[in-house]
Amino acid sequence: MRARNPDHTGRVERAGVSIGYEVFGSGRPTVLLLPTWTIVHSRLWKLQVPYLADRYRVITFDRPGNGMADRPLDPAAYSVGAVVEHALSVLDATETDKAVLVSLSQGAQEALMLGAEHPDRVLGSVFIGPALPIDPFHGERAEASARFFEQPPERPQGWDRLNAQYWLDHYDDFARFFFDECFPEPHSTKQREDCVGWAAETTPEVLLTDVQALVSPDTVLDWMERVASPTLVIHGDQDRISPLRRGEMLAERTGGDLVVLEGAGHIPLARDPVRTNLLIGQFVQRFAPAPPARWVRGRRRRRRALFVSSPIGLGHARRDIAIAAELRRHHPDLEIDWLAQHPVTTMLEAAGERVHPASRSLASESAHIEAESGEHRLHCFQAWRRMDEILLADFMVFHRVVNERDYDLVIGDEAWEVDHFLHENPELKRFAYCWLTDFVGWLPMPEGGAAEAALTADYNAEMIEHIDRYPRVRDLALFVGNPQDIVADSFGADLPAIRDWTQAHYQFPGYVSGFDPTALGERDELRANLGYDADERVCVVTVGGSAVGVDLLQRSLDAFPAAARKIVGLRMVLITGPRIDTARFSPPAGVELRPFVPNLPSHLAASDLAIVQGGLTTCMELTACGRPFVYVPLRLHFEQNFHVDHRLRRHGAGQRLDFDEADPDALAETIAAELGRDVDYRPVERDGAARAATAIAELI
Repeated sequence: MRARNPDHTGRVERAGVSIGYEVFGSGRPTVLLLPTWTIVHSRLWKLQVPYLADRYRVITFDRPGNGMADRPLDPAAYSVGAVVEHALSVLDATETDKAVLVSLSQGAQEALMLGAEHPDRVLGSVFIGPALPIDPFHGERAEASARFFEQPPERPQGWDRLNAQYWLDHYDDFARFFFDECFPEPHSTKQREDCVGWAAETTPEVLLTDVQALVSPDTVLDWMERVASPTLVIHGDQDRISPLRRGEMLAERTGGDLVVLEGAGHIPLARDPVRTNLLIGQFVQRFAPAPPARWVRGRRRRRRALFVSSPIGLGHARRDIAIAAELRRHHPDLEIDWLAQHPVTTMLEAAGERVHPASRSLASESAHIEAESGEHRLHCFQAWRRMDEILLADFMVFHRVVNERDYDLVIGDEAWEVDHFLHENPELKRFAYCWLTDFVGWLPMPEGGAAEAALTADYNAEMIEHIDRYPRVRDLALFVGNPQDIVADSFGADLPAIRDWTQAHYQFPGYVSGFDPTALGERDELRANLGYDADERVCVVTVGGSAVGVDLLQRSLDAFPAAARKIVGLRMVLITGPRIDTARFSPPAGVELRPFVPNLPSHLAASDLAIVQGGLTTCMELTACGRPFVYVPLRLHFEQNFHVDHRLRRHGAGQRLDFDEADPDALAETIAAELGRDVDYRPVERDGAARAATAIAELI
């Protein structure tokens, strides 16, 4: 799922070749993100578009050969001049007089020609890793280029794959090798995976046609001398595709600024998107109206905290609201803003909390998770990996918020984007920072085999390296629970045990349930207040804040007739949450549908049985209330299947039922067996929120 969809799309045609373009945002000036080599398309800019379009107008288009463009086999269609003509047609079609150009690699050639030949259309140009024929390639690649049309070696190694016949015979292998070279940075599995996928959308025949459209070094040098508008060159010093010397020469010849990214490869816009975005944004701002500025003296500033609450599960919001209330006991003058999105904002507003207006700019994580789910199935780890552009877009919103207003403290409850990108860019931290989570460690599902085990280990290793290198980023890390609640697994091959590492790097306030079960009063009185008769047997079915639980709701609905025949006076209450439309269900008599219920713990405490997903917060609320419940983990959801399951087993709580076994008859049998059963769970702390707040309060 995209972080931001285009506001407008269109097509232009030149010399019989049609290409597609997309327009985002409406601010000033316009930023034209130029296409690069045909092996990828304009989705390469996915991490730049939302950030830039939040303030400016952004246009992307595909050059011939990939994406939304025709795939001709005429070399003339791929010439620099032909692509420039397409760019001009896109500017005309979008009624754009002038634009700031941003290019990567080969796109630098089109940017230079536009700046030299059409200066009236160019405000300025940003060049990233410019691939210009003005300085030789690195040694092995230069040698391979000279043999491009010769027969490849019997067993090509390295840059020997840069060969016409090898492309035709083994294109997939070349693409994997090429993008390995583009991303020399460790932990770049997702970036390589994306690019290899985009490469599969074109063909080796198209690329062989493209490489015949060459431009001479003298022509490029002439363009460089004639560019009069401002320029910025961004180049990684570990670029294995285009040597740093090319970027240095381009900056020298155009009189532009040069920013060298130490340790970065050829595509920093994907691997170091925060720094790249900020550099582009600072350059574009030269041509934009200056925003009003204000500064408040330190002594005049109120105590302020920004709470970033995960939107995946409403239980996070309930515990966060409880922590915020306790935090105000320590600092009554503390102002708390919330950066959150639907459905969390529903609960925050019901609690009278102040949601920051920038929350409306956040890309929806819940919608992405729902789009990734199947029938009671969510591959949580892979869905999170594929949420990369949403996470980056939301971090850029967070960065804007904390730079527009001074905050003494930021609290991130599983705000993965904040934690990851602050560690990637530690210089951006200008506040005390507390990290909250109720699980540590990505774990592979058995179905993923060795490949998934390697991927999860790589992600875990990156996190461990972050903490080891920059322990100062997290001023406080709280595990919502106790050391025994941590799984006994390791982070992966040659990595530490999760429990040992977590005990060394976290504090443990105990579980934060967000409510005190004893404050709900006597159960009979509570049931009466909620409208449940004394002789009714109440089964509550609830699936959290996202729409992923629709299948469990339907399965429970299908099981009701058989369960009602076994249990006299059975009443089932299906709580759909704020993102599932109750109209999609057809309940029989005895089944009640409810949307969002702000006082869900009261209904759980009043129930005779609950049926829930394997989400931690609802399961632990039921544990705290001492009620029998059945939990049905989402298939392929590592957290629910391993982390939550481990904690519930430790508490002796709940009855697990896998969805594949939970057909309506089996579920009805389970309801009959579990409803009203006496339970003896391990107690759940009632002071977790207070203990967490006491630790956090010391940061202000």
